[in-house]
Amino acid sequence: MDIGTVAVTGGNGWIGGRIIEHLNDHGYETVDIARGKRREEVSDTYLTTDLLDAGEVYGSLAAADPDALIHMGTIPHPLNHPGYVTFESNVMSTYHLLEAAGALGIDRVVVPSSINALGAAFQEALTDVRYLPVDEEHPRTPRDPYAISKHAIEVTADGFGRAADGPDSIASLRYPWVAGTDELRERLVETDRTIETGDLRRPTGERNEFFSYVHVDDAAAIARRAVEVDLGGHEVFWAVAADTTMETETADLVDAFYADAEVRREFEGTEGLIDISKAGELLDWTPERSWRDP
Repeated sequence: MDIGTVAVTGGNGWIGGRIIEHLNDHGYETVDIARGKRREEVSDTYLTTDLLDAGEVYGSLAAADPDALIHMGTIPHPLNHPGYVTFESNVMSTYHLLEAAGALGIDRVVVPSSINALGAAFQEALTDVRYLPVDEEHPRTPRDPYAISKHAIEVTADGFGRAADGPDSIASLRYPWVAGTDELRERLVETDRTIETGDLRRPTGERNEFFSYVHVDDAAAIARRAVEVDLGGHEVFWAVAADTTMETETADLVDAFYADAEVRREFEGTEGLIDISKAGELLDWTPERSWRDP
């Protein structure tokens, strides 16, 4: 199918706004569907919409009449809201958008999962790492409201992907810490990135996050690729950089932090602990940016 117009929810936010810019750069018409007043100047159309109101969601998508939908209008972490608010916002907004997209014939949809679907940050217990590198099939053990909501988003997308009246193609993107060039320089380039003396707190050096990150430009590019490709149902993709946030070699990170995990292949240099080959095979996406050369 030909895609001319893409609706993006949450375009007032960090990742959503960059996705709109990226889509514009690639010749797409864009519609920002977001809560509150407009805070960006790049979308072609802006529709103020309560994403927790099914009627408003349906009405805005019907008015926008997009060929594809990228949903980024969720709460980005569990620190500023009660747990039930985070869960409701993330899961129900996704449900309303997928339901409306199916009814309106919007067949290419991206929904916002996260590394937190496995557990990751914001919980005291360590993520249960069974094997390395981690791929999309790795067991998920979320505990906090944010992580549970990301797991639920993937399950919801699974259901709509199987439904006869759901969108034809749904991609769940598991983003880690998303950063721009300036933040990467400040947090990584200008700091010690070794396990002996470096700062191992999140988000730049956290065991539960597999020492992962992605540049915001790569985060935008995979969202675009995910609506350009017909997946024939729902698929989950890791959307992370090809290397870790550390100068310490990956094999040494494995020895220090993941001694109980099954290591399924040798790691070279500082390559990432997450397998991104599925995104390369199905979406023709590979990350182009690294903090080592921002």
